[in-house]
Amino acid sequence: MKPTDNVAADLAGEVARQIARLLPSTVPLEVSAGSSGPSMPGAPMPTAADVAVVASFIGTVSADLVVVADRAVQEALTSGTGPDLPLEDALRPALEAAADVLGTGVLDTARTVPALQALTGEGMTVFPLVAEGEVRAWVGVRLRTQSTPKAASGAVQGASLRLLYDVDMTLTAELGRTKLPIREVLELVPGTVLELDRAAGSPADLMVNGRLIARGEIVVIDEDYGIRITEIVAEEAQVR
Repeated sequence: MKPTDNVAADLAGEVARQIARLLPSTVPLEVSAGSSGPSMPGAPMPTAADVAVVASFIGTVSADLVVVADRAVQEALTSGTGPDLPLEDALRPALEAAADVLGTGVLDTARTVPALQALTGEGMTVFPLVAEGEVRAWVGVRLRTQSTPKAASGAVQGASLRLLYDVDMTLTAELGRTKLPIREVLELVPGTVLELDRAAGSPADLMVNGRLIARGEIVVIDEDYGIRITEIVAEEAQVR
């Protein structure tokens, strides 16, 4: 492999590890040792009945992300009581963790397709996820980068970013967070009170695609809530 191929392989592997870390499952999943792609000898692959959740990430490093974990996730979701959670929503935190590895960009809405269709095609690297010595799920990563001369890289990056200027992004004002196991999430009912990690009167976080960009105070504008920006958060301070 060329050095650039090694870098791409390491990046794809880290994406797969982050997805495995946040996949809802009754047992912890790990990337199979020695995973190197779809041609791994003896590695089982999904069946025609399996469903994949796919999403594209557009940024300086773009990628197609595929997660085939419907059976493992359904086991986790049905182990408790409560409303059904769509597969795309259950896997969204894992996909967002993968997007953080790739850097600045936009993660589009996830959708479901047949697994065998999603994991094929040129450039797709498939990582089996194992638990207790058994393959339980798969992650597919296709990196889409453009190799350019160093002198032109800044201009190309600027042009690539301009392609994103008209993309609509959802801004979310977040009052606080808490962590719950899947079991307790599925047991939520009207009237449940959750304690957040934020004191009363603290500024709200302004999030874009799950990334903290600013803080502000909640205001009321013509009977609607709004947020008045009080602080722009530097990139190095965005890790929470």
